Amino acid sequence: MAQKTPLYEEHVTLGGKMTDFAGWEMPLYYGSQIEEHNHVRQDAGMFDVSHMTVLDIEGEDAKKFLRYLFANDIEKLTPRAMGAALYSCMLNEKGGVIDDLIVYRKNERDYRVVVNAATHDKDVAWFQKQAQKFNVKVIERRDLAMIAIQGPKARELTHLALSADKSAKAKELKVFHGVEVGSWWIGRTGYTGEDGYEIMLPEKEAVDFWKALLKVGVKPCGLVCRDSLRLEAGMSLYGSEMDEEVSPLEANLNWTIAWEPKERDFIGRAPLEAKAKNLQNILVGIVLDERGVLRSHQKVIVPNVGEGMTTSGGFSPTLGHAVALARVPAGTKQGMPCQVIVRDKPLNGHVVKYPFVRNGKKTYE
Repeated sequence: MAQKTPLYEEHVTLGGKMTDFAGWEMPLYYGSQIEEHNHVRQDAGMFDVSHMTVLDIEGEDAKKFLRYLFANDIEKLTPRAMGAALYSCMLNEKGGVIDDLIVYRKNERDYRVVVNAATHDKDVAWFQKQAQKFNVKVIERRDLAMIAIQGPKARELTHLALSADKSAKAKELKVFHGVEVGSWWIGRTGYTGEDGYEIMLPEKEAVDFWKALLKVGVKPCGLVCRDSLRLEAGMSLYGSEMDEEVSPLEANLNWTIAWEPKERDFIGRAPLEAKAKNLQNILVGIVLDERGVLRSHQKVIVPNVGEGMTTSGGFSPTLGHAVALARVPAGTKQGMPCQVIVRDKPLNGHVVKYPFVRNGKKTYE
């Protein structure tokens, strides 16, 4: 039987179309997924992301442990303000991606990590296995719920729903930073390409906060529009753009790999360095130039270069046409024409540099 978040009854009451997602009963949408999508781009929407996993990494070896575990280097957080966040991939010994995640620096010693729901079991097992070599504790925070509020009006409306002390702290946050206020953690992060917050709070307080957000005009949104929003924003989805057989290099996540200092060893470094010398495939954006429906696992033909495959695809409500992310041969360049095979029919498109949309506006050429 699928697990239920603390907000399950709220979703049902609001008419959410529920489905089993990664072992959790989650809302796909509450009515029109396109209306929800557009509302996030133009106003403010909220998502129940309590199915995601929060891990607290504590102990004198916490930094040393995470520098070994992640391809990105949390040493980058050291000279910055407390609460700074870092996006990274966690690799296996072959340089494939076990998961992509965000890590926050909680204080001088400890860190907080948020990992994907679909990879919960293997992630926690990997953390625990690698932690045996270090003086650290990996604490799974099952007591926390998580709500994401996203959109151009997200911060303004969230401040109205928060208590005065929490609102004051939230207003001070820079992008990709978080702050602990009592038992709450407020992060200025997201997965939509819009500004906003991801707030971790005690499960018993989640319903009241959800209702407070509703009262000030934040619209509940489901998984479908969360996916179309992240696709427009060019944000990778684990299991689509990357997995344990795909390296960050092939997922266009080169910027998340900290090669310096050279003496820092991290899991998967050696095979990743070898792959970097002879990269076969890259991730690009594709815009369809004619009517059609793009999905994942559709063949892509780049004339005089080779063939690839879409990893994610769909209709872009903001742009009014289909877009996709695709893994193609490394010789593929921006602006090149291509064809996507849709139901055995080749449809014309062209290669672009993603993201497709940022802050509600088209960004590609």
